[in-house]
Amino acid sequence: MNNEEKHYTNRSGWLRAGVLGANDGILSTASIIIGVAAASSTREPVLLAGVAGLVAGALSMAAGEYVSVSSQTDIEKSDLAREQQELINTPGEELIELAKIYEERGLKKETAMEVAKQLTTHNALEAHARDELGIHEMTEAKPLQAALSSGIAFTLGGFLPVLVAFIAPLEYMEYMEYASAIIFLAILGMVSARAGGSKKLNAVLRITFWGTLAMGITALIGHLFNINI
Repeated sequence: MNNEEKHYTNRSGWLRAGVLGANDGILSTASIIIGVAAASSTREPVLLAGVAGLVAGALSMAAGEYVSVSSQTDIEKSDLAREQQELINTPGEELIELAKIYEERGLKKETAMEVAKQLTTHNALEAHARDELGIHEMTEAKPLQAALSSGIAFTLGGFLPVLVAFIAPLEYMEYMEYASAIIFLAILGMVSARAGGSKKLNAVLRITFWGTLAMGITALIGHLFNINI
């Protein structure tokens, strides 16, 4: 019998970027299509705008994720380099600091010091990175992974409204885009919840509520300024 526990923390990096990309792909591409469809009497400009928005959005999302997560990586590398130097310059103080961390977590003073000594002997920088700085191999920033996850997810998410624009009757396209976007967001919520091991209902309600609110505000602004969107 296999009693191995299943954890999802190691998925947090690419899952966050993927959900963000897919969500943005669905909402932004659907909004573009709705705006152009409202002012167009033919299908071609609608499809062209949708595809252009899809390509530009995917590239922008991937680039943004890469730059953002790279900044986090730079901070982590800087902290590790500083910690490494401190371990060289003041090893005794660093040992006491590590022992205090374990003591604050509930270990007795003598036990905390013994644990700190053993972990320092094994790999001092790894111990300080994990327990002092909160940097762990499973959750460390991965710029390329985040960029690919976000870009691919945006493409997949944005493709769905484009597909609706291709098959929907032009006179009903706006309404079908609104309805289908909510359905796509609900599916995204279920998929992301399953991938992250969380409750599906909460994820679906959260993503559909904010998606509906975003599209509603966009439509309201367009109405207030007498702009067809």
